[in-house]
Amino acid sequence: MSIIQNKKAFHEYFIEDRYEAGLVLQGWEVKAIRAGQANLKEAYVTIKDGALYLFGSHISPLTTASTHILPEPLRTRKLLLHAAEISKLIGKVQRAGYTLMPLDMHYKGGRVKLDLGLAKGKKQHDKRATEKEREGKREAQRAMKKEKR
Repeated sequence: MSIIQNKKAFHEYFIEDRYEAGLVLQGWEVKAIRAGQANLKEAYVTIKDGALYLFGSHISPLTTASTHILPEPLRTRKLLLHAAEISKLIGKVQRAGYTLMPLDMHYKGGRVKLDLGLAKGKKQHDKRATEKEREGKREAQRAMKKEKR
């Protein structure tokens, strides 16, 4: 069950490969995510000291979630993956010029997971072609709908 999707990532990048990672979250963050108070629009993934971290994801704290700590909405969150997957991703990002983008936040077995995409940036003409293709599909759907009536 998807919680949030990063639609901007699909517009800005070609997604070559997908990985599922766990997130290190605090209690108030889990409650806020369950309430739909999270945003991945400006988020990105970086590599630091052989680990992956999620930067720029905004999780708005609930007013009722915690009274004894000061929540930090833009906190850096560590991503949990197997060591082999991390080393493979590090190699591709550093050598092949890929970028890691957060694509989707969802539940799996009661836990919050994050889908990562191994991505290459799109040029302006690629974005236009994608938009033109999407518009063509939309018009075809409209035409099919009219025929059924």
